[in-house]
Amino acid sequence: MFFKQFATKESSLSYFLGCGTLGKAIAVDVVSGDEEWFIEEAKKANVTISHVIDTHIHADHYSGGRKLATMIGAPYCLHESDASVVKFPFHPLHDNDVIEAGNVIIKVLHTPGHTMDSICLMVTDKRRGEQPWFVITGDTLFVGSVGRPDLAGREKAMAGILFDSLHSKLLTLPDEVEIFPGHQAGSACGAGISGKPSSTIGFEKRFNTGLHINNREDFVSYLTSEIPPRPAEMDKMVAANIAA
Repeated sequence: MFFKQFATKESSLSYFLGCGTLGKAIAVDVVSGDEEWFIEEAKKANVTISHVIDTHIHADHYSGGRKLATMIGAPYCLHESDASVVKFPFHPLHDNDVIEAGNVIIKVLHTPGHTMDSICLMVTDKRRGEQPWFVITGDTLFVGSVGRPDLAGREKAMAGILFDSLHSKLLTLPDEVEIFPGHQAGSACGAGISGKPSSTIGFEKRFNTGLHINNREDFVSYLTSEIPPRPAEMDKMVAANIAA
């Protein structure tokens, strides 16, 4: 298995991973302008990108996912709930869908809360074992923080939904499972995000304040008490990311 984390604009983190042996890869959360980087990396690794995935409709940057998918002839993937939102065809992902990129297995986890279409990607390397190795957590869980719940409005309801996603999906994973989030420090998509770009489930259980709160109502109060300013040009970026 190969794995690359790419720090890009607006403190976003993109991912390129796959199986060099069988020549398959996926690209995750591609930022506009970075499409050629993924194409060059695929050439270097001698792999074909089989899927281009956005973990949700982004509100803080212009997505390059659809453009990359078009350039390489791969499906552009979003959660199925985006069918009523976006104005173009895409490959719908469902909770528990499995994507095989050679020996690398990617399981889709629907984790609404930051947005209703948010997904995480749980990754297993068959050559390493049957247990999941890491999770690409998008904007659901960051190092030191959790996703903000207010971008779609209904912040209290969304905070409760985020609590459910965290506790029913991510926090049930073994402590040693690594997490790779969609942002690092400097992003407007969460408060108090660390500058360290990866962690583990176990470390976050110990040191991530939001994960210490085991009562749903208390979590909602905590998460909605100090909401950071919205990303600049958010409405313009969302409109572009869902436009035909």
